[in-house]
Amino acid sequence: MRLLRAEDHARMPWKNGGGETVEVAVHPAVPGLDGFDWRVSMATVAADGPFSCFPGIDRTLAVFDGAGLELSVEGQGAHRLTPATAPLAFPGDVPAFARLVGGPVTDLNVMTRRRACRQRVTRLRGTHPSAALCGAWIVLVTAGPSLVTVDGREVRLRRGDALLGEGGAAVAGGDDPVDLFAVEIDPVSPS
Repeated sequence: MRLLRAEDHARMPWKNGGGETVEVAVHPAVPGLDGFDWRVSMATVAADGPFSCFPGIDRTLAVFDGAGLELSVEGQGAHRLTPATAPLAFPGDVPAFARLVGGPVTDLNVMTRRRACRQRVTRLRGTHPSAALCGAWIVLVTAGPSLVTVDGREVRLRRGDALLGEGGAAVAGGDDPVDLFAVEIDPVSPS
């Protein structure tokens, strides 16, 4: 298990140049936006606009700060995402447009290369939430500080910090409320 501190996350422009993303973790760690199999990032969306197109990529988006946004995805219609709604999965290679519903938002964005892996994103909130993780996994804290237990080991995390691991793991919050995302990434079996 590796601790990824918020201040060490890489910052880079969006693919479409419309903003900036904070890259939490990527595999493999290659330069640019075309060679990854999976990527977990955060971004502040400050204006309405189109999402970047990523051919062959599946995405999951979740809002964790701000009033929310309405995401219109071609073929899926419009979805309102707020800190209270579940993460939304959608293909990254179809047009998508975001409209803010009350000012800027901060979101979690998980992207996986469709031919290489699959993703699951779960939000854990409140006291004593827990999840059993498998595959490659990332636990990202969106409000902090938070005390998180992974396989019996307690780790104090601040907002934006993450844990990166591989294989089976049990993650849990404690007596104090937590707000975090658990991301699981599994390889796709060759057909």
